[in-house]
Amino acid sequence: MNQYRNNAFKLYKRLLKNTRVYRGVFALAIIGMIIHAITDTSFAAIIKPLLDGSFINKDPDFISLMPLLIILIFVFRGVGSFMSNYGMAYVGRSIIRDIRREMFNKILKRSSSSYDSSITGKLVSKITFDAEQVAEAATKAVTTIIKDGLTIIGLLSLMFYYSFTLSIGLILIAPLIGIFLKIMSVKFRSISRDIQKSMGEITNVVEESIIGHRIIKIFGGKSQETKNFEYANSNNRERNLRLIFIQSISIPMMQLVVAIFLAIIIFFVTSNNYLEEISIGTFMSYLTAMIMMFAPIKRLSEVNVTLQRGIAASESIYDLIDSESEDFSSPHDEPITGKISVAFKNVCFKYPTSEKNILNNISFFINPGETVALVGRSGSGKTTILDLIPRLYDPDSGYITFNDKKIIDSNLNSIRGCISYVGQDFTLFNDTIYNNIAYGELSSSSHSEVEHAAEKANAKQFITALPNGFDTIVGQNGILLSGGQRQRLALARAILKNSSILLLDEATSALDTESENIIQESIQKLSKNKTTLIIAHRLSTIISSDRIIVIENGTIREEGNHEELLSKKSTYFSLYNSQFKS
Repeated sequence: MNQYRNNAFKLYKRLLKNTRVYRGVFALAIIGMIIHAITDTSFAAIIKPLLDGSFINKDPDFISLMPLLIILIFVFRGVGSFMSNYGMAYVGRSIIRDIRREMFNKILKRSSSSYDSSITGKLVSKITFDAEQVAEAATKAVTTIIKDGLTIIGLLSLMFYYSFTLSIGLILIAPLIGIFLKIMSVKFRSISRDIQKSMGEITNVVEESIIGHRIIKIFGGKSQETKNFEYANSNNRERNLRLIFIQSISIPMMQLVVAIFLAIIIFFVTSNNYLEEISIGTFMSYLTAMIMMFAPIKRLSEVNVTLQRGIAASESIYDLIDSESEDFSSPHDEPITGKISVAFKNVCFKYPTSEKNILNNISFFINPGETVALVGRSGSGKTTILDLIPRLYDPDSGYITFNDKKIIDSNLNSIRGCISYVGQDFTLFNDTIYNNIAYGELSSSSHSEVEHAAEKANAKQFITALPNGFDTIVGQNGILLSGGQRQRLALARAILKNSSILLLDEATSALDTESENIIQESIQKLSKNKTTLIIAHRLSTIISSDRIIVIENGTIREEGNHEELLSKKSTYFSLYNSQFKS
């Protein structure tokens, strides 16, 4: 986004492209603005005939016509205001909806590595706060610029028409105002960037405090989180006050310049008998037009803040929208069906934030329908291996194959369509139990299929005991359920998908011994005829696996079945004895 940092015009031009979809409504709104500007100029213009015709010449025909003219002017003014205000509001809210949709779609398409380096609160702030700022810049700012700009042009034209001599001074002060506005624009945009950043910090602190409320309570983190929030909140306040301070100085300064010009005109007219050259009506109409310019000039000064906020927010938004997405464009998008073999060939991998490789020359082969367990100490790279299979990440070197075909050459949808996954975080959504099991592409499943999956996961018994059964709302990330219940629902989701490849990362870690034994039976039935890769710290759960691969420091240390590895009396033997020595 540095390409836009020094070119606000390009950024704003891109921003205004969002209005093209609504150009019909936008055009009607502009017509309303033109009507509004014409009525303002008309009101200043009728002052001359009102004074000269009604009060000086006492023209009875014009006197009787004047009330009707005033009513008509304000009727048209009201129609114009409604057209412009509602029309631009319609366009503005539509743009907010469209930009938020585009950002949310981008968030769903981003690579897993981009999430690793992102702060959740700042992403949320982009969708909530920044989108509003952008829409204001694209609509409210445009409304003010066009409506008030046309009003000022109309009033200026009337003033030059009445007296070129009196108006010539405006040409002299215009460049001064232009230079002043340019200087203020740079300051406004810089402070607006800081405000958006501080909003992301506030959102992040609040979100972390809500998610981690148990840890905060138990470990006495209230004062620390209060301190963090106070800092972010005060920082946001200071940034906003600084913006308002500069805005509060700049607007009166501009008005002062115009007021000085007005005072000079009045002094010139009254001291040089200029009133003998023009009528009272003309002079009062001229003064009225000039006084009427104060309000639109003030609004144009204020809109600069809105404009710079929007441009600064656009930098943040387009930074997200233009970020790299996962590539779904592979021409090989045919579904992968039947039994699938999985192979790793000299795979090396390092996270962007890591200093050294997490995986080093990993090579192994899993036969179709075979169950393989990965064991090893925490941080050895087991979960990373699982993450590479559905291409949440891609290897830095080496490759992975399904049925001897490199997955890097296959469509992501095809790859992920043949994989079921149960992770140690067993994510649930704030929805019903039924919708959490029949999630995403599984939503077309029949009710009996969902119930059958829940039964195989040993979840149906606790579900039916709930007051609303399968229609029970589970809360954010299943907070209203126990850890074991959440894990059973995650397993039921995997059972329902019934994919050729099954990935289990500590799939029974939250269960008691009795439930674990039952789930283990379900997993054995589920993994039958499926290519299964299991990670488990409890070695008792993977003893019956066809093969066990021992990972240590990102490399494969040993490979074989339970009895073979025990007989080697090496790494696996040590791990096993450390758990069962009692």
